[in-house]
Amino acid sequence: MNHNALRLVAFCSLWVTFAAAEWHSPRHVAKAERLRRWPINLSLGVIGTLCLQAVMPWLAVDAALIGEDRQIGGLHALHLPPLIKAMAGIITLDLSIYMQHRLMHRLPLLWRLHRVHHTDASLDVSSATRFHPAEIALSMVWKIGVVLAFGIAPVAVLSFEILLSSFALFTHANVSIPERWECVIRTVFVTPEMHRIHHSIEHEEHRRNFCFHLSLWDRVFGTYCATPIEPPRSMKLGLTGLGYPAEQTLLRLLLMPLKREG
Repeated sequence: MNHNALRLVAFCSLWVTFAAAEWHSPRHVAKAERLRRWPINLSLGVIGTLCLQAVMPWLAVDAALIGEDRQIGGLHALHLPPLIKAMAGIITLDLSIYMQHRLMHRLPLLWRLHRVHHTDASLDVSSATRFHPAEIALSMVWKIGVVLAFGIAPVAVLSFEILLSSFALFTHANVSIPERWECVIRTVFVTPEMHRIHHSIEHEEHRRNFCFHLSLWDRVFGTYCATPIEPPRSMKLGLTGLGYPAEQTLLRLLLMPLKREG
């Protein structure tokens, strides 16, 4: 099984698992919009994946294989045990995605792409695929640059890619986790309740909790928010002015980066 097939199997398996968990025991009241939202969110994910395969000659794992073959990048110069080198690579990639996420919110041109993700007025497992194709491509370029600069091993890159898509599903899922466990888990990993704050309609809150896997980076760089302004169960999600049904069609979302406001 090649690395793309492995990622797809892992993603689909977890998608079905979290979708079933949402149906059985949702954390928040599920809005009756799935028949409208899910096809759009999944279509964005499919279009993004197809575009990536079409325009990129090789992806992050391929870059890692080339880097390893040619000994490109800083970690190749260090004589570290393979396990330590792989762990260092995963942590480096995790930090790089945190920094990329912050740039997506800070730079106006990048925010135009990323706000497609934030216009979802509800949050569930389908939201993990709601990214503009151009953002998906830029994210891959960023990861390839990091992989080559640091010389991250192929096994570390593949592990990280699986973790990235798996945690995207988990942190967006509307699943119920007992509060005592949720508090413990978020000391190390991002939880759905922690990431939900990042999707708040409040401007200051969607500039918090940027992490994808490890919650460490938000704490280190001062972007951690433990509780939202509004009670979690009544907190509004999305972006003011861009969450109306008329804006939530597949075509409008694909063209949204051309709009200045929001």
